[in-house]
Amino acid sequence: MKALVLEEYNKLVYRDFPDPECGPDEVIVRVKAAGVCGSDVHGMDGSTGRRIPPVIMGHEASGIITETGKNVKEWKKGDRVTFDSTIFPLDDRYTLRGMYNLSDNRMVLGVSTEEYRRHGAFAEYVSIPGHILYKIPGEVSFVQASMVEPVAVAAHAVGLTPLSWNDTVVVVGSGMIGLFLIQVLRSKGCGTIIAVDVDPDRLALAKNLGADVVIQSGSESVRDRVFAITENRGADAVFEVVGISDAVQTAIACAGKGVTVTLVGNLSPRVEIPLQSVVTRQLRLQGSCAICGEYPAVLDMISRGRIDVNAVLSAEAPLSEGAEWFKRLYNKEPGLMKVVLIP
Repeated sequence: MKALVLEEYNKLVYRDFPDPECGPDEVIVRVKAAGVCGSDVHGMDGSTGRRIPPVIMGHEASGIITETGKNVKEWKKGDRVTFDSTIFPLDDRYTLRGMYNLSDNRMVLGVSTEEYRRHGAFAEYVSIPGHILYKIPGEVSFVQASMVEPVAVAAHAVGLTPLSWNDTVVVVGSGMIGLFLIQVLRSKGCGTIIAVDVDPDRLALAKNLGADVVIQSGSESVRDRVFAITENRGADAVFEVVGISDAVQTAIACAGKGVTVTLVGNLSPRVEIPLQSVVTRQLRLQGSCAICGEYPAVLDMISRGRIDVNAVLSAEAPLSEGAEWFKRLYNKEPGLMKVVLIP
């Protein structure tokens, strides 16, 4: 098969690669669309330590089943499917407690660490365990289905966060996950949604997708504006979707007393936090890790038009041109957000 292989850091090569083998509990999926995640872009240069070459990256994808393992009974050839990015054992302690995203033995598709290497979906074919597959509704295209994973990341974060009707919620970061968060929050009945970002174009898109107020950080005090909107109380919930110190500090500053700040972004391994502000205002800081069962709800929302994934789609391109698109994303080309590669 053909695949886009990270042969060494900053070197992606489109070349022949051995076809994946189908284990007894797996299926082989003919990949029809595979989205480029920011973690793939950052992993390409070795900065994350989670894409040790050689590896086929890619964990946001969809396709058609072409082969099933002997133990797989619920799926058949020709089924249109997408799949979770987390590969988890069914008998793990955390899986059995309904938290498979925290499994000690989980793997992530398209990731290579010192502990494991699991080739991903930037290829013509990929092997997938049957228990992480989901059927694509007829109204959802393969390209749309390849973007279910980042929507599910947003939905998982929202599901972890205490929210009430008409709450004022701040989303710090209007990248792809932030834009999906805004849409999921709107579907949950939040009152005022405030989007924060440095990029005016992303803020304009956030406004179109459901944000009531947009604030360009750096041009005004985000904290002062949020407190003015909320009669000096602060936000009822805050989501941070960048993962750097400045953004985390902004998120904490916007929070009202006793509320939850949910940290979704993880660009930096360490950040500084204003400890006294967190303690004296009794804030709850929580992380949100990946996905844990949100795929069916997200697929339904996309099929009914409740979530617009096409709004963040910048380009569909052949997998053979993947290296060039990675370079453009890595260089942060203005206006470029989501790229989906087609094998």
